Amino acid sequence: MKTIGEVSTPQTRECPECGTAFTVHERYVGWCAACDWNVDPGAPDPERGRIATARRRMARRHGEQLAAEIAGSGGQAGPAALDAPTVLAYGISLLVHAVTVGLVVLAGLLIIGGWDTGVQPVLGALILVVVAALLPRPQRLPKHVPTLYRADAPRLFDLIDEVAAVVGTPGVHAVVVEPIANAAVTTYGFRNRRVLRLGLGLWEILSPQERVALLGHELGHFANGDVRSLHVTSGALRSLQHWYYFLVPATSATNVLTQLLRFLYFLPCWALYGVIHLLDALTMRASQRAEYRADTCAARVGSTEAAVSLMDRMLLCDMVKPLLQRESVAAQVRGGAEGRAARDAAEEGLWERLGTRMGSVPEYEYERLRRVSARRGHSVDDTHPPTHLRRHCLASGEPYPAQVLCDASRTEAVTAELAPARAELARHVMRDYAR
Repeated sequence: MKTIGEVSTPQTRECPECGTAFTVHERYVGWCAACDWNVDPGAPDPERGRIATARRRMARRHGEQLAAEIAGSGGQAGPAALDAPTVLAYGISLLVHAVTVGLVVLAGLLIIGGWDTGVQPVLGALILVVVAALLPRPQRLPKHVPTLYRADAPRLFDLIDEVAAVVGTPGVHAVVVEPIANAAVTTYGFRNRRVLRLGLGLWEILSPQERVALLGHELGHFANGDVRSLHVTSGALRSLQHWYYFLVPATSATNVLTQLLRFLYFLPCWALYGVIHLLDALTMRASQRAEYRADTCAARVGSTEAAVSLMDRMLLCDMVKPLLQRESVAAQVRGGAEGRAARDAAEEGLWERLGTRMGSVPEYEYERLRRVSARRGHSVDDTHPPTHLRRHCLASGEPYPAQVLCDASRTEAVTAELAPARAELARHVMRDYAR
């Protein structure tokens, strides 16, 4: 079984459709650039259901219109206007919060004004319990992965602060390091402290300047004020999802009581389901615009060249987990002391091998993935514009020079600060990814 550090020799074959010769590598899909034969052999099945189909269609329409608008303005995604969908989204969000406040007020009135009956205070207390159960909870930092604070990684936080200053937003309070091929920003705790979730599966396959662009993109979401990330709308969406979760019966039993509950909950459940999707649809275009604006932040900070290169690297993210799983399986094939020694050896340099492996991806595989992105469009993720549209908008604008540089000494310092987290996550990959 090959691990992520081994190489193989490419071969040449003829396309069965048009006869054009093309290169075949056993690690990658063989395809014909002349006629697109076999360009997307793993295409996902069509989404079933009218709602999902309508959502994809709407996302595609919004995405293509927005991309054309941004490309026509020189690749610049301006701030989101306070248009009718955004105003309506705010209105629905405020109405959801008003329902919560109204229930609290009703409970207070029942408790305060109904002591002579004895029933109303009990009913008021039950309403308070229900409201407390349905309120969205502040997010917590995960406990199963390393979390770094400023004292743990001062050079990394200095880099984040420098990027944040260029973007025009404060930095973060914590960095959660994970093995996944992704990155995101969010908040945690009642004080809404900022946290960067940094996936080593993505970080380790990027060049230093691409990492700067990645930080610029993620911190750009804080600076741009995405309507979905604002507390009014995000809190309303979480409240609605909590309400829907508690109204849907958790059991699949078919007894009389369950059937009665399903009958009583049918209309409220579908009403909540409809409001959730309506609020989601109203904020979709604003969310996609926020992605384009975050891409502009990435270009401003790390350079347009690094931001465009980052888009290409993002196309490789789906390859990372299977490669790590293969590495884990290869290390655990042997049992006993020999197996433990193999796992220990595999942990050493795991992330370096992953970076080397991804750095050897040939250009024809990048081109295939770009064409797959164009074919699938919004079928993978309708909250983000497809990568090929984001890449086109970046490349069509005036190129930005890098405002934050990550030289060799800074790269080495940050890598040294991440070393304990890298080692811990390498052990996690070796232990758990083969399952």
